[in-house]
Amino acid sequence: MRERNQGTPWPPHVEDPAYPPPQPPPEGHAAVTFIGHASFLIRFHDGPTLLTDPIWSERCSPFRFAGPRRVRRPGLAFDALPPIDAVLLSHNHYDHCDIPTLQRLRDRFAPRIFTGLGNGRLLARHGLKDVVELDWWQKAALPGGGEATYLPAHHVGARTLFDRGRTLWGGFAIQPPGGGRLYFTGDSAWGAHFEEIGHFAGPFDLALLPIGAYEPRWFMQQVHMNPEESVRAFAAIRARQALAMHFGTFRLTQEAIDEPARALGAALAAAGIPAEDFVVPGCGQTFVVPLTNP
Repeated sequence: MRERNQGTPWPPHVEDPAYPPPQPPPEGHAAVTFIGHASFLIRFHDGPTLLTDPIWSERCSPFRFAGPRRVRRPGLAFDALPPIDAVLLSHNHYDHCDIPTLQRLRDRFAPRIFTGLGNGRLLARHGLKDVVELDWWQKAALPGGGEATYLPAHHVGARTLFDRGRTLWGGFAIQPPGGGRLYFTGDSAWGAHFEEIGHFAGPFDLALLPIGAYEPRWFMQQVHMNPEESVRAFAAIRARQALAMHFGTFRLTQEAIDEPARALGAALAAAGIPAEDFVVPGCGQTFVVPLTNP
């Protein structure tokens, strides 16, 4: 029988530095703003404005009074968002598919939601009906131009104890109309699918890769990568640069709040990869990324 271990406590609140508000990118670039956890604002010069797995709620939970509470505020206030054309929804876990946030986005911007097979029924029950469901490797045109491809992941979807694996989970390759490729992983354990993604969908100008929620490994290695595995994925998908995500916002597992960033630095050094190639972003920090031509 395994000894119960609650892991390293997190601080109740982290105050982040203030970053300049995000601006539209220049031609041939993308502007990518880290909102927190797996939420990014992605803007193109002549293309769509996107959000990935948006969550502005205080908790990632089916309850407003219980469940993991955020320790840092979103990197951009909801009211400061520019008009959103589309939401890329990787899967239906509460820290990625936050219904209250999606409803707020619907009421303000009416964005189209792109997600995996089977998730449309959940969204429709909450009045979210402009939904495109995709199978792995299926492409769809994005409002505002370009296309998204839904990509495999080693994970699982569930909202309750009784619906595990009944909806599809995955990530997205994003191709704006002017050229370039971005990759949003969603949640994934390490697996051979990253090499397939690199071969068939890469190379990528930028990858958004998870580095947190991985302890204890005997349990979490089936669904989440640790930082060393994220570095392996970075190499496998053939990305020029990467931004870390899925760390430091909600305490979901046992590692310390600063351990993913420390372990990522060690893994990059061991692999001989410069630290500036795979960055831990500040909450609210914007990165302007040059895009390669198709």
